[in-house]
Amino acid sequence: MALILPYGDTFPRLGRGVFVAPNATLVGDVELGDDASVWFGAVLRGDVGKIRIGARTNLQDLVCVHVTDNLSWTHVGADVTVGHGAILHGCIVGDGCLIGMGSILLDNVEVGAGSVIAAGALVPPRMVIPPRSMVKGNPAKVVGEVNLDQADLGRFGAAHYVENARRFRAIVEAAGSSDPRVPRAAPLDGDGHGQVKREAQEDR
Repeated sequence: MALILPYGDTFPRLGRGVFVAPNATLVGDVELGDDASVWFGAVLRGDVGKIRIGARTNLQDLVCVHVTDNLSWTHVGADVTVGHGAILHGCIVGDGCLIGMGSILLDNVEVGAGSVIAAGALVPPRMVIPPRSMVKGNPAKVVGEVNLDQADLGRFGAAHYVENARRFRAIVEAAGSSDPRVPRAAPLDGDGHGQVKREAQEDR
């Protein structure tokens, strides 16, 4: 099950329909809005400041969210998609944004609603990004406005992950049951490669 810990007298608080993956970690002053999801290996550590995550926002596998004591806090709006391995450190992210895989947002960054932060971007401290901006690079720069195809990427991803979270919640609950009909894993046959070889041949 997920590791959900207090820090001092402050406990994480979860809205309705939230999914927190079994090996995700929430600590301290963390709030998750309704239908938000925190995926495998993600860490939200609200020990020296507060972390607020909006409704239907998804923080994908290995995302790290933290703050700097007496300097910043982290607020992520509603319907935001945060890709695998991103780091959000003391920043504000508006509604409907897409934060790309492996990107880093540092202290006191402000990202306007509907913006897209490209994968691997490094957004330096105190950078203010206008709404509906396309941001790329290291250090990150605004390279234009999001086009019509990109405008709803964050919200589309958020809606998809709300549904995916419901499926995974059922999977996790079933895996934790004592029902012998629930499979734990499918065995490989023979030398451990036979099934893989057959599947590869069938795909040709």
